Amino acid sequence: MEKITREKLNALRESKKLELRKKEVEGKVILVCGGTGCVSSNSEKIYDNLVAALKKFGFEDKVTVKKTGCFGFCEKGPIVKILPEDAFYVEVKPEDAQEIVESHIVKGVEVDRLLYKENGQKPAEGEDINFYKKQKRIVLRNCGLINPEDITEYIANDGYLALEKVLFEMKPEDVIEELKKSGLRGRGGAGFPTGLKWEAGMKATGDVKYVVCNADEGDPGAYMDRSTIEGDPNSILEAMTICGKAIGANKGFIYIRAEYPLAVERLKVAMAQSKEMGLLGDDILGSGFSFDIEIRLGAGAFVCGEETALLRSIEGLRGMPTPKPPFPAQSGLWGKPTVINNVETWANIPVIITKGADWFNKIGTDDSKGTKVFALTGKINNSGLVEVPMGTTLRDIIFEIGGGIKNGKKFKGVQTGGPSGGIICENELDTPIDFGSLIRLGSMMGSGGMIVMDEDDCVVDVSKFYMEFCVDESCGKCSPCRIGTRQMHTILDKIANGKGEMEDLQKLKDIGQAMKSCSLCALGQSAPNPTLSTIKKFEQEYIDHIQNKKCVAGKCKHLLQFIIDENKCIGCGLCAKNCPANAIVNNPKNEVKEGKKLAWKTIDQSKCLKCGACMANCKFSAIIKK
Repeated sequence: MEKITREKLNALRESKKLELRKKEVEGKVILVCGGTGCVSSNSEKIYDNLVAALKKFGFEDKVTVKKTGCFGFCEKGPIVKILPEDAFYVEVKPEDAQEIVESHIVKGVEVDRLLYKENGQKPAEGEDINFYKKQKRIVLRNCGLINPEDITEYIANDGYLALEKVLFEMKPEDVIEELKKSGLRGRGGAGFPTGLKWEAGMKATGDVKYVVCNADEGDPGAYMDRSTIEGDPNSILEAMTICGKAIGANKGFIYIRAEYPLAVERLKVAMAQSKEMGLLGDDILGSGFSFDIEIRLGAGAFVCGEETALLRSIEGLRGMPTPKPPFPAQSGLWGKPTVINNVETWANIPVIITKGADWFNKIGTDDSKGTKVFALTGKINNSGLVEVPMGTTLRDIIFEIGGGIKNGKKFKGVQTGGPSGGIICENELDTPIDFGSLIRLGSMMGSGGMIVMDEDDCVVDVSKFYMEFCVDESCGKCSPCRIGTRQMHTILDKIANGKGEMEDLQKLKDIGQAMKSCSLCALGQSAPNPTLSTIKKFEQEYIDHIQNKKCVAGKCKHLLQFIIDENKCIGCGLCAKNCPANAIVNNPKNEVKEGKKLAWKTIDQSKCLKCGACMANCKFSAIIKK
């Protein structure tokens, strides 16, 4: 590729658009999900087999096959989509590739058994699928649509149109004003107005300034940012370059976990192609403005999601937060003014500049504009990536888009915001999702993790899990977090083991409030949220653990009892043979029940380890867990 001018960029955009349309009209386009989830289920082999089958039947010149980013509907992956008829094939295996080509491409007959159906019927178009109906894809606009390793496809979908506009038609003040009018707030968790942050960076004094992308996504169950980069890496590069022009910076850094190799690789490909075309580096599009980006790999420390800890890590120091003020926009990377946003925030920028603040401002609520991407996981029928307008209710997300709770179980709660958020229960499901509403419910938006729980989940166990995570991830710099997380985890463990006392509930509240008030960074300030919210909303469950020594969900193993039903037990002894503690013996009287040849067994509760090996090995369902 050669470096291009503004005129050549527009000519390339129009010619590529025509080329892509022509491929759909005159032939067919096969899209294969290339996100991490589908790759782990052999989607790359599916791609290879499709290419080989097309060649076998002589259709390699008539059909285009391309790997895309994540389609979002992860529950049904790997996904293969065929255009222009919008055939949506799900749970595809490598061995299905030849049948798809032979039947659909060669004979024109869709492979019925692989088509996604609802109530036995194929939706008319992909957008008619219930999972997608209430979504609005702005951040994920190109994911599942373009080949993320071909910059020309990004350009054909209005890529770098915003950068061109900023370089040649807008002043830095105009860019800042457009962002302020849009109402965009940071999607990393805090929700700070993006326009104000950029304005502070623009007004900061100094010849050297930096732009940083926070791609250190560490919440359990969250993969929004990773998937955005995998499916649309150029949107991040374009947005960071726009920011560089607006604030007067010539250097950017993307801080991303080394645990995300596919995202890293696609970023590298995108950066190499954009530099080769002159969209990154020196004298971009002949404008005289230069901007370059480096990738810095993180080692997976959760605390490095906090912006000051992340900046210290880029500098080569231990990732630990520093007190604010000064804020990074005044003194950040190496003491220089630095604007830092997370991946989802960056992905919104090109669209806002291209379509205008007024267009973006009409989406969402008064408090929260635009859309929000969530990683919908847990006890849900349709897990996956969901992008909805702010103000969409939790009920719509969980029961309409998510398809309800698995196995017909009863909904118990949903954890938003990961270890920093709280549990939202059934009577709060009609709450519209925005920054303010979730805070009022004792939770938070966070980066967008959303884990659904059913009746078989124990709130004490969930709280203990998140607190254990925070204990491991605390950097230890401030004592409220370093000591507080350990003390809260110790108390939760005590309650889960049946040794809790009623005063422990007040201790958890007191320690939690102290951590929220005194911790240095958001990790310590928000770590008590899961515990405090569950005590408030599910206090009786805590009381059952403490007073009745009972876990209603059956998760806390020290409060469990495995009991043998004498009417079902035939005395075969298989459970006793597999018991590691020798806790299973003949019943005390060694009675042989009428009609049975062997004495039934019983479990010595003082020896039982609660491991469940007996239940797993019983062929007669004679062992009950209580």
